[in-house]
Amino acid sequence: MNKQKVLVAGASGYLGRYVVKEFVERGYAVRALVRNPEKLATDGPNLEPAVSSLVDEMVRGDATDRASLKEVCKGVDIVFSCMGLTKPQDGVTSEEIDHLGNRALLEDALAHDVKKFIYISVFNAEKMMDVDIVKAHELFVHDLQSSAMPSTVIRPTGFFSDMGMFLASARSGHMFMLGDGKNHVNPIHGADLAKVCVDAVESSEKEICAGGPGTYTFNETVDMAFEAVGKNTWITHIPMWVGDAALFVTGFLNKPLASILAFAVSVSGLDNVAPATGTHHLGDFYRELAAKEETKQ
Repeated sequence: MNKQKVLVAGASGYLGRYVVKEFVERGYAVRALVRNPEKLATDGPNLEPAVSSLVDEMVRGDATDRASLKEVCKGVDIVFSCMGLTKPQDGVTSEEIDHLGNRALLEDALAHDVKKFIYISVFNAEKMMDVDIVKAHELFVHDLQSSAMPSTVIRPTGFFSDMGMFLASARSGHMFMLGDGKNHVNPIHGADLAKVCVDAVESSEKEICAGGPGTYTFNETVDMAFEAVGKNTWITHIPMWVGDAALFVTGFLNKPLASILAFAVSVSGLDNVAPATGTHHLGDFYRELAAKEETKQ
């Protein structure tokens, strides 16, 4: 019996690598769609594994170049996409990547009779529709759910890799935080979320919200980061109105940065707690990441 083949779009990112690994461990053949195939050969910055030796095929594609996405779904049973804009890029928008890039992928999947499309969007999206990144995700969700393609949309609260930046601040000895830090979050490890994603192949659920096993205030997530680097917590809380003002000014000076900043400002004012799953805890992640960085020095 032939293995089912899955296309993983965004395979070189934090979640993408864990998804590749999980699919392979469950007996799927993986075609990785990436901009830079060489990235898959080395570990990622947040402990995510190198996976180039696991994939059956690597395909080079860029969401800004629609032609590069033609025929990438040929011979594929399942499409999984976490392809999206994660850092500011000059001249590139979330609409172009998260919405139109994924729509081009969907069109190719429909043309090649793919059985199911699994997509990573955002938890609490309905509360942040004025944020460009969230709006772009949700425009694609609308395209996907309006199409004839069977699909599941996964809505994670936030990745451990998103929390990894707190460690750099903790190492510097001081952290600036927007808001009072009392809102709650249960971020999820890439390996735990990958299990949810692969389970979705056989699921009839249209949408699945997922968070990790531990729920913390933002202050507590920072406390753990300081503890991991052996320093006392020092946080300066910045009022939300300052973040809004900074966002307003940044919108004039640097639109790509403003788009990313708008998401950070919105998340800072919300509780982000989804149904808990998985076994990985944030404190352990911080300690492992801190130990790895210590060995580099």
